[in-house]
Amino acid sequence: MLDTTPLTRAVDHFADRLRAAPQSRLQRGAAAEALGLARELALRAQRLEDPSGEGREMPDAGMFAAADQITVAAHDLSVVLKDEGELADAVGLVAEAQKRAGV
Repeated sequence: MLDTTPLTRAVDHFADRLRAAPQSRLQRGAAAEALGLARELALRAQRLEDPSGEGREMPDAGMFAAADQITVAAHDLSVVLKDEGELADAVGLVAEAQKRAGV
């Protein structure tokens, strides 16, 4: 079984930073960046689970839900990751999104 601890740690750190961020930072793009990440992680999980299925977009639940959305999407992805390469890609996505979010 693949150890997805690096993904969990990266997402937990990003989520904690989002939860601690002031509303103004969330409004300036941090929440939108997190939603984009959540949507990408969810889409990757869906493709791994059912490559022939039609992807569903994660809805925008509002800026204060962004941290929870990335956490849920990363958990779903961690369950279906198959190898270290996929894991490394996911961790990289989280790091890049956090950097762009500025939190």
